[in-house]
Amino acid sequence: MISKAEQQLAFEKVYNKLNAAQKKAVDTIEGPVMVIAGPGTGKTQILGARIGKILLETDTAPENILCLTYTDAGAIAMRKRLMDFIGTAAYKVTISTFHAFCNDIIQDNLSLFEKPSLDPISELEKIALLKELIDQFDKTNPLKRFKGDVYYEMTNLSKLFSAMKKEGWDVAFLTEQIDQYIQDIPFREEFVYQRKYKQFEAGDLKQGLVDDAIEKMGKLKAAVAAFDEYQGLMKKHGRYDFDDMINWVIRAFKENKNLLAQYQERFLYILVDEFQDTSGTQNELVQLLTNYWEQPNLFVVGDDDQSIFRFQGANVENMLHFQTQYKDDIVNIVLEQNYRSTQPILDASTQVINQNQERLINKIGGLSKNLIASLPENQSIDIAPSILQYNDPQEEMMDITEKIAQLINTGTEPKEIAVLYKEHKYGTEIAHFLQQKNIPIYSRKTVNLFDQILIQQILKILDYLACEWDQPNEGANLLFEILHFKWWGISPITIATLTVEANQLKFNHKENSFRKVLIDKTQEVQTDLFSTGGLEQVAKAVKVLEDLIGQIPNVTLVNLIEQILQKTGIIQAVLNSDDKAAELDMVTSFFDFIKEETHRKPSLDLKTLVDIFRLMKREDIRLPLPITLGSDAGVNLLTTHSSKGLEFTHVFLAGTNAAYWEKKRTTAAAGYKLPDTVLSTLERADDKEELRRLFYVAITRAKKHLTISYSKYKADGKELEPSQFLIELVQGNDGMIQAQELDASVKMQYKLLRLETTLKPSIAQLEADFIQPKLDKFSMNVTALNNYLNCPLRFYYNSLIRVPSGKSEATTFGSAIHDALNKLFEKMQKAGNVFPDKQTLVEDFEFYMKRHREAFTQQEFKDRLDLGGTVLVNYYDFYVQQWNKIVATEYRITNIVVNDIPLKGAIDKIEFNGKDVVVIDYKTGNIDNAREQLKGPNEKNPNGGDYWRQAVFYKILVDNYEQKGWSAVSTELDFIEPDKQKEYQRKKIIITPTDVEIVKEQITSVWNKIQQRDLYTGCGKEDCHWCQFVKTNQLTIALHDLEDFTAETEED
Repeated sequence: MISKAEQQLAFEKVYNKLNAAQKKAVDTIEGPVMVIAGPGTGKTQILGARIGKILLETDTAPENILCLTYTDAGAIAMRKRLMDFIGTAAYKVTISTFHAFCNDIIQDNLSLFEKPSLDPISELEKIALLKELIDQFDKTNPLKRFKGDVYYEMTNLSKLFSAMKKEGWDVAFLTEQIDQYIQDIPFREEFVYQRKYKQFEAGDLKQGLVDDAIEKMGKLKAAVAAFDEYQGLMKKHGRYDFDDMINWVIRAFKENKNLLAQYQERFLYILVDEFQDTSGTQNELVQLLTNYWEQPNLFVVGDDDQSIFRFQGANVENMLHFQTQYKDDIVNIVLEQNYRSTQPILDASTQVINQNQERLINKIGGLSKNLIASLPENQSIDIAPSILQYNDPQEEMMDITEKIAQLINTGTEPKEIAVLYKEHKYGTEIAHFLQQKNIPIYSRKTVNLFDQILIQQILKILDYLACEWDQPNEGANLLFEILHFKWWGISPITIATLTVEANQLKFNHKENSFRKVLIDKTQEVQTDLFSTGGLEQVAKAVKVLEDLIGQIPNVTLVNLIEQILQKTGIIQAVLNSDDKAAELDMVTSFFDFIKEETHRKPSLDLKTLVDIFRLMKREDIRLPLPITLGSDAGVNLLTTHSSKGLEFTHVFLAGTNAAYWEKKRTTAAAGYKLPDTVLSTLERADDKEELRRLFYVAITRAKKHLTISYSKYKADGKELEPSQFLIELVQGNDGMIQAQELDASVKMQYKLLRLETTLKPSIAQLEADFIQPKLDKFSMNVTALNNYLNCPLRFYYNSLIRVPSGKSEATTFGSAIHDALNKLFEKMQKAGNVFPDKQTLVEDFEFYMKRHREAFTQQEFKDRLDLGGTVLVNYYDFYVQQWNKIVATEYRITNIVVNDIPLKGAIDKIEFNGKDVVVIDYKTGNIDNAREQLKGPNEKNPNGGDYWRQAVFYKILVDNYEQKGWSAVSTELDFIEPDKQKEYQRKKIIITPTDVEIVKEQITSVWNKIQQRDLYTGCGKEDCHWCQFVKTNQLTIALHDLEDFTAETEED
């Protein structure tokens, strides 16, 4: 136990080192105090010293002091510093995060709260509840979708509900704000022409903008209205989240005056750290604890210029509200003496942040904030920040790597160097360069478990097992990919050969599924036909997978996954991996996650788990996995957000281009734009102010040396703009910007460092005796043409090998629509050119859907039936009096030869006017999502869109159908669903002779490449399924630059 005298000595030792402003902050222990603490000004030090002062100079016990912090790390650091003053008594001071503080209140007063009967909700459970909520929406709900991404609103709803909880907004409040906003639209300048424009007079409404705003507010209103229902589902399932805890405590304080009084009387001094990052409910909690006193002993410290967590609910407005609330009694203290950076670095940061208007120094009279370099060793350093311009991001990363290597070689410790960037992706890329130069790195980040290749493979196996158990023989596409997983040791040519054989057998007998063929083949293994990677390995894989399917009803979900990991050889492959530690962490985290979820819900089955995982991946909902690369002795790689609170001798702020920085951001409500009256600062401040604060935070991490860099061009040669914040720092003095040109020798050193994401994978060519027969029988159709132009690997797998595919709900729905329309015209012709009624059309659609019920989940089937019935009835009513009755449907054309190339195709409908025909292709998608596909060749897509090419291809097909002598006067795409304006679109593609020649050239070019077996190199696009399949399954034998290597070498 530290004596009072020892406490006094420890306190004075710290206190005597403080500057005048810091001492004032420590000495003013009575009444409301707000400290605006710039970066590096020692705010953590004064919090500890202030608590020491209170304990030394008043009779206040440690138990009567409450210190609320933003993070657990902040609470730990505060207690550690306080122990220097008062020893173990520091543990009697309540130092806590807001959530932990509220949890303690609940635990101490369990009878007043619902929490004992509830458990915290997991991410998986939250997804399940949001899915249940969306499924319950009725047809008229503007958030309801019947096809495509039917759960599109899930993430938006989740973030809106979180924002409502963090800010304490209830349904009634937000609904009132929305209604008021809608009423005010006609009087808002942005919706009214201010002067005459074309046919509009000054004062006329911009009706398009008005309609769009009302539609968006309607969606927001529907989302807000769903909040209480979601909370009801949470309670029904016995769950709560951390945001609920603060609201429970606030409600309990308001409803139980004795409970509130108990805590008001207990905490005589309250301190709040990082006050700029508090949310609305956190601030309300503080207000409730202090409103008993007219002049509460409330000390808040923060920096409005470092408020960068609005996406987590942080609200800088709380600082301004604090000033207004206590304006007659408040003591404002600004800390300006910086003990971190040199003056040139501070001047640069000030130049940037001064562009912000929503700053406290602009709102509160008599305040100024000019940071002054006060660390003695920094005061003589006059090194301006370096502003460097590079040709492209690759060269930027190369040179940063070179500069870091030079620093380390001249004695700088790697841990004193940091590379900061806006997005994790940049850090992943530059890490490759640094590691290739054997430079130690240190990077802590949270990755998405779903993005890890090993976990994706485990999920694919789970997906296959669930599919085959629920709908036998429908998981062929999954089985094809699973057989390529490295731990089986099966050669790709063996899988390709079996796939072709299965397709041939299925053509003759439909019951010959891919799975059945493999089972039959592997029962008669002939090892003399295949060496390593042959049928023996296939037999082993098939047996394991069949055993696992059989185990599904007999074992628990945890035990099933345990068997998957052991029987497939995954665990053994992980133990033999070069990246054993990281992969073990992944598998362990995933397995622990499953164990936890099954503990929460013992009835959780495989199909439900797989459905939720699929939904999480589709909606980009993360399953977080913290990972650490390297040790803390390495070069720090950090996002600008995660750099807050840290400092380094050398800082490289990289990638400062507008494309990375000035991206459009949303409010805490994510995809829903809140009325601008909900938060008053939102009415005035744009998102750039917060981004500028983030740029400011990044600059102020540097102690002595700051290098800011950007690229002039993208890797593809397109020009890039520097960030607006960089231009503000330069102040029009372009001489500060130094153009960097790397030596050719340096660039050559890094040739092999080109990142895999920018490379095209190339797979091993199959033997001629296997592939040539396929090419000999091949006829060009538009799907194959589109596949090849999009990616040769996509053509190889889908059009040549013809990977077996399961029935997707989207494809089956489209087929049901096509089938019903085909039957409609067939029945019309049989009935003497009289169309049957629309009910018959709907019945034919429903008949097809029910015959293929296995392609849908229960909810998907219900939604698709509803959508199809509604769409077909409206489509029928719109067109029935217009339809041409002289038609042919589902018409196949084969054996057409153009430029010595065989062509074939199937056309949905042909309308006749003598020999002149109109080609019709039905589209079940929304035309608003197909605009790009309808365009011909353009700068963005030199080959033209797939729908455009399909239209031209059909014209070529019909015009060369010599035995009929037809002439395609037009090709039209008939969209079955209406557009956003509820209008039906039958899009006529204008086809010129030039268009015909272009597509003929594409056909010829692709045909020649196919015949030359130019099939094995992919497109390299990140979103290409087959390129990623080849890379992740290590089928790649070579990687080729997307750029022209020859031209690049000549430049060098």
